[in-house]
Amino acid sequence: MADAVVTSPLAPATSRIRNRTIRRFLTHRPAVVGLCILVFVALVAIFAPIVAPYDPIKSDFSAIRQGPSALHWMGTDELGRDLLSRLIYGARTSLMAGVLPVSLALIISIPLGLLSGYVGGFLDTVLMRITDALLAIPFLVLAIALTAVLGPGLYNAMLAIGVAAIPVFLRLSRGSALAVSKEDYIEAARAGGNSSLRIAFKHVLPNMIPPLFVQATLTVATAIIVEASLSFLGLGQRPPAPSWGSMLNESQRFLTTMPLMSLWPGLAIFMVVMSINIVGDGIRDAMDPRHKS
Repeated sequence: MADAVVTSPLAPATSRIRNRTIRRFLTHRPAVVGLCILVFVALVAIFAPIVAPYDPIKSDFSAIRQGPSALHWMGTDELGRDLLSRLIYGARTSLMAGVLPVSLALIISIPLGLLSGYVGGFLDTVLMRITDALLAIPFLVLAIALTAVLGPGLYNAMLAIGVAAIPVFLRLSRGSALAVSKEDYIEAARAGGNSSLRIAFKHVLPNMIPPLFVQATLTVATAIIVEASLSFLGLGQRPPAPSWGSMLNESQRFLTTMPLMSLWPGLAIFMVVMSINIVGDGIRDAMDPRHKS
């Protein structure tokens, strides 16, 4: 009987809330456009071996720094490599560098934030002081410092980005757990004899997810920019493997003679990051209970 009282705010209304959230999101036209762009980029990255017209690392010294043509739609770089092919394969690196570090940060932050916010005590004090210290360091600076310690390379860069993102998610998950734990249905669960572990995972955790999901969407965009910055500095993807940041690094010597070499990866970063931010705004508005259907 107690379970029926406690689960009523969640189980029966879950499907209705989900449908309303999807309907709100679909009415947000910029977010839908942004989502379509991201799906297109993701599909192109997944099927890069089929879509890319050339090998992205194969040099052609007879076609060095050529402009757009029928053979090379975006031109070639200083080694005669096709820019379109490198841009397509670079999408794999950038999307992976956005999603995987954020997933790592979530996996670590959610249980720690749940424990810190719901249980509290000495552990909460220690975790929050460490989090405050890490948050005092700018995200990019912390990622650069961690990458410098771990060594250059894509996977080390992704690990550094994931670790640097943990304080943001840890504080947010802790705050969400703290707010949810004070709700009336949590008190009803305690009064019904439910264990703390059951309450934490069945009632507190599900209600922590929406704000974390929105933050994760926006942090993916930040992670893509940070990975591009690390690759630009030579700390990310190692040549000759393509990434948008490394393409910008390679093209900086030819800004005056061949500006298209830097234009394409710059536009790709701008388009994907802007789309992710717009989709994040749409998800936030769709999940906002104050939004009118």
